[in-house]
Amino acid sequence: MLDASLVKQIRVRLRMEQRGNATVEFALVAPILLAVALAVLQLALVLHVRATLTAAAAEGARAAALAGSDLGAGERRTWAILQENIAADVVDDITVQREWHGGALVISVEIAAALPLLGLYGPTQMFVTGHALQEHA
Repeated sequence: MLDASLVKQIRVRLRMEQRGNATVEFALVAPILLAVALAVLQLALVLHVRATLTAAAAEGARAAALAGSDLGAGERRTWAILQENIAADVVDDITVQREWHGGALVISVEIAAALPLLGLYGPTQMFVTGHALQEHA
C-alpha cells in the first residue's frame, strides 16, 4: 500500500505537469473556432444577399408587369429596393425584358451580381431572375 506522503508527491507532480495546458489547448482550438464562426457569418451573408436579390427581382418584375407600365419602371423599382440594402454593392447589371412562356406574356428581371465569398467581394457571378405575368389594360 502507498503511504500518504508518496500519494501527495504524485498529486503535486501531476498538478505541476499540467500547468499551462489550458493556455496551449486554447491556442490550438481558438483558430479553428474562429474559422468556423467566420464561415458561418459568410454563409449568412451570401444567403441574405441572394434572398434580397431574388425579392428585388420579383418586385421589379411585378412593377413592370402592371397595366400601363413600361420596362423602365421594373428596373427603377428593382434599383430602389436594392439601394436600401447592402446587396446593392454587389450588383453589376439589371436586365428587364418581355418573354413568352407557355403562351403567356411574362416580364423577366434578371440581376447579375458578384457572389460574395470574401466579405462583399467575390470571384464568381451570380444570376437571379424574377418573373411576373403581364397585366392587360
